Amino acid sequence: MKQLLVFVRKEFYHVFRDRRTLLILFGLPVTQILLFGYALTSEVKNAAISVVDQSKDPATQAITEKVRASTHFNLAYADQTVHQLETRFRRNEIKCALVFPEGFAEALTHTGKARVQILTDGSDPNTATILTNYLSAILTDYIGQQQAGIPYRIDVQTRMLYNPEMNGSMNFIPGVMALIFMIVCTTLTSVSIVREKETGTMEILLVSPFRPVLVLIAKAIPYLALSVINFLLILFLGVVVLDMPLRGNFFLLFGESALFIITCLSLGLMISTIASTQQTAMLISMMGMMLPTILFTGFLFPLENMPRPLQIISNAIPSRWYYLIVKSVMLKGLGFGYVWKETLILAGMATALLLISLKRFTVRLG
Repeated sequence: MKQLLVFVRKEFYHVFRDRRTLLILFGLPVTQILLFGYALTSEVKNAAISVVDQSKDPATQAITEKVRASTHFNLAYADQTVHQLETRFRRNEIKCALVFPEGFAEALTHTGKARVQILTDGSDPNTATILTNYLSAILTDYIGQQQAGIPYRIDVQTRMLYNPEMNGSMNFIPGVMALIFMIVCTTLTSVSIVREKETGTMEILLVSPFRPVLVLIAKAIPYLALSVINFLLILFLGVVVLDMPLRGNFFLLFGESALFIITCLSLGLMISTIASTQQTAMLISMMGMMLPTILFTGFLFPLENMPRPLQIISNAIPSRWYYLIVKSVMLKGLGFGYVWKETLILAGMATALLLISLKRFTVRLG
């Protein structure tokens, strides 16, 4: 145990001396969590909109004010004719337009129905659909506030469970957390061991009285400790800066994150037994892990939309299960009774990867 502690302390010194390692370990996650937290969102805000009001009555003015007050729109233009809108769309000056025909309020009062036209830029179908839904919600809200004019009315009450503010970052931040740990922890562990091989110091360590298994464990302990600190930093940024809620138990989330970090470190150890150079290890751990994590975690692309074979493959990606755990604990406030299956899968993966790594490491270098 004394030898292990001495070796772990040596590894801490080595990490702190390497500025590039510290930059990858702390600088990259902070940059990614802030960049993805603000940039990756399904919300559309401040979209330029033009309103063509051919009626100019109190009803159209009230709806226009609702559009102006919405954070989703920026009322950039108030054109007079529909033909002017075509020029706006061609120049990409607006994303959508709302057109009120003549006699809008009169038709709404006498017949209970009135027509309105919504124009969107179909070159971006997703944004166009979202903006159409926003405008439809504003129109529905205005109709719901009227006391007369419609003999039968259905009041639709919508609740967004766990995310009533429709904060898009709540979906992406758990996925980015999984992506960060999956890439950073795996890369640093694999590269650190391969570096010892390239410099020839690994063979010196292995012929010493220090057991090969303890060499591998001592290499992983510093990155485990620093990754846990990294988790606390990311969680702080997510909660304080990006307004992520923490509805569940902090210690449960901490324990689950530590388990996922151990899984990633075990994967890095296994990669280190395969790769012979740092470039190979980095290519496998960064590029080889990034694409499966992005595709098969579920935070960017719904797994339910994928073919069955790809859904089966996604079960082998550790980040998928950690993503489900973070969403369940942080956003839904669920306890261990709801995430024990995911926890068991991660524990099984960590154990299998660690045993494979230790066996290959001993066979190849012992």
